[in-house]
Amino acid sequence: MEENKAVFGALLFIVLVIGANFVAYARARGAFRSDNQGLFDTLKKTASAAQKKGGDMEELRRKMEELEKGKKNDARESKP
Repeated sequence: MEENKAVFGALLFIVLVIGANFVAYARARGAFRSDNQGLFDTLKKTASAAQKKGGDMEELRRKMEELEKGKKNDARESKP
């Protein structure tokens, strides 16, 4: 009797793991097929968005450097 419960529990665990993998696979496949595009089109679109974001960060970094230089210049001018 105990052996049957252990086998049933193991089978239930295996079915749950396979089911979770199937659901994850279906979601990932659906994400790559958005707007009827293929995998490479979606990856290309994602990469171009990341490059745009990187450009924005570069602009922000330059602006911060300019502000820090301005602060240093102001501090030097105010020294007696």
